[in-house]
Amino acid sequence: FTCTQCGKSLTNKYNRDIHMRVHTGEKPFTCDQCGKSFLHSSHLKDHMNIHTKEKLYTCDQCDKTFLRASVLRSHLKVHTKEKPHSCHLCGKSFSHLQSLKEHQKIHTGVREYMCFECEKTFTSASHLKLHERIHTGEKPYKCSHCDKRFSNSSSRKTHERIHTGEKPYKCSRCDKRFSRSAHLKTHQKIHTGEKPYKCSHCDKRFSNSGHLKTHERIHTGEKPYKCSYCDKRFSRSATLKTHERIHIG
Repeated sequence: FTCTQCGKSLTNKYNRDIHMRVHTGEKPFTCDQCGKSFLHSSHLKDHMNIHTKEKLYTCDQCDKTFLRASVLRSHLKVHTKEKPHSCHLCGKSFSHLQSLKEHQKIHTGVREYMCFECEKTFTSASHLKLHERIHTGEKPYKCSHCDKRFSNSSSRKTHERIHTGEKPYKCSRCDKRFSRSAHLKTHQKIHTGEKPYKCSHCDKRFSNSGHLKTHERIHTGEKPYKCSYCDKRFSRSATLKTHERIHIG
């Protein structure tokens, strides 16, 4: 049973018809609480737990709770570091089979999920769904400590660390901890001496792209930070803050 839109083969007519919803945009299952619609009845069932706040499955390693047993099983691999699924083309390993399948589309070039607003294509339905929130402005994830909202749960989780002070990423060479993995990676370059970012105007090199961008303003003369009290402009936000104290007194 082959999809007439993208050529994908399915095992039976039922699966083919469900797959076709990706192309038609049909979402027949609607939440009676908020009106949100879904492609699959199972997705609606999981969504309903957002309204009931019911999380039945608890991790015995970190006490995190989950809506589904399958999500808990996937989460446990974070603790075991288990990555049983390997790509035969590049050797990269994954905790979940679905993650491997999505990764392999990088090699095949298959991007079967298309945004109807801008026609951008994606390798997975989840990536498409996240992208579509750019057009809809939907931010379903609200911080539990303030009114800020986010388009995805990972951004909310990272933000909430501002309130909780949680720093789960620890440097293996010193005792410093960080709230974001990207900050840890940048920090670790202090130990390795790695400076992969080279100035396009001189031979100076930097450990992160932010420092490079700030440095290059010396060459370009760019001053993006304007004082809110006078017409002075600055190349660094820290210099602007120092200057504005003159006005504030």
